[in-house]
Amino acid sequence: MMFRSIALALIITASATGAQADPSSVEQELRRDTQTLLDAIAPGDTATWDRLLDPKAIQVDENDMVRDKAQILADLKPLGPGLTGNLQIDDFRVALYDDVAVVTHEDKEYLDYHGQVLRSRFRMTDTWRRTPAGWRLLGEQALAVRQDPPSVPFDSKACIYAGRYALTDEIVVAIACRGDALTVERPGKPARTFLAETPDVFFEPGSPRTRRIFQRDPAGRVTGFVDRREERDIGWKKLP
Repeated sequence: MMFRSIALALIITASATGAQADPSSVEQELRRDTQTLLDAIAPGDTATWDRLLDPKAIQVDENDMVRDKAQILADLKPLGPGLTGNLQIDDFRVALYDDVAVVTHEDKEYLDYHGQVLRSRFRMTDTWRRTPAGWRLLGEQALAVRQDPPSVPFDSKACIYAGRYALTDEIVVAIACRGDALTVERPGKPARTFLAETPDVFFEPGSPRTRRIFQRDPAGRVTGFVDRREERDIGWKKLP
């Protein structure tokens, strides 16, 4: 009897182990389902989203809008006249734990906007849960992947931006024009390079969240700049 009990236990254990999904197959399935959801955005295919969304799904989009399932489906509309586009997965990673999977994927967007082509990227973090009906999307957060803007030339010979600028009495930077760029030097720190986005607005390559925006007095003389991260400014004053 003991031998039969041990054998039965081994059979049950082996069956349970075999029932566990192979991580690679789960990744393939979730990637397929994710691309299916992306393909359903442009035509406004609510049936596909309704099928793959968990009833308790919650979504935070790139504009910080929070939606539940009903709101997600209500806001899903086909692209308007003159617009065509699609989203394609470019990078896909899965962390699997029992019946929960956390997925991060970066997607390439192609949008023909009335004859002008826009190419954007989005970073998504999704949480899926395994149900008797299959994997269902429970949570999603989207981020727009920021990129450097195109740069424009400026009058580096006149170099009206050159000079010393102070944040405090102790924190001072020196700005100079070198070629088509501004160099910013602060004692004890590596020099930084900024390119012009528009007149008086400069960006640092690789840091698209920030801008250096120069300020002028009524006579047009540069009086300082603000270091802007999104909508928040830190002011610097130009020294005599």
